[in-house]
Amino acid sequence: MNTKNLEQFKKKLLAEKVALESELGDIGQRNPAHVGGWEATSGGIEVDSADENEVADKMEELEENTGIVNQLDKQLNEVTAALERIEKGTYGICEACGKEIEEDRLLANPSSRVSIKHSH
Repeated sequence: MNTKNLEQFKKKLLAEKVALESELGDIGQRNPAHVGGWEATSGGIEVDSADENEVADKMEELEENTGIVNQLDKQLNEVTAALERIEKGTYGICEACGKEIEEDRLLANPSSRVSIKHSH
């Protein structure tokens, strides 16, 4: 892979990282003790703990946010791993066969670890 393409993918990955961290910040908070580093929150609205409906709504929101945070955190980890591969000089190499990953695949998903052939 040439240097120009590598820089293009690096910029794309860095932009995706910023976007993912922003999305995570909207519905979660950083927690180094948590497996992925992020945990869901239920929003900033205070709830009267005596009102069962409000408590139930907040619990439901927390549950939904947990699923979203888990997915976004997984994506963020993939982006971070791709950036690390760029630094190590192994970016764009299929982890299954050791050959170059197709440029079209990397354009569609810059954090791809494997070629199209091995993606299934």
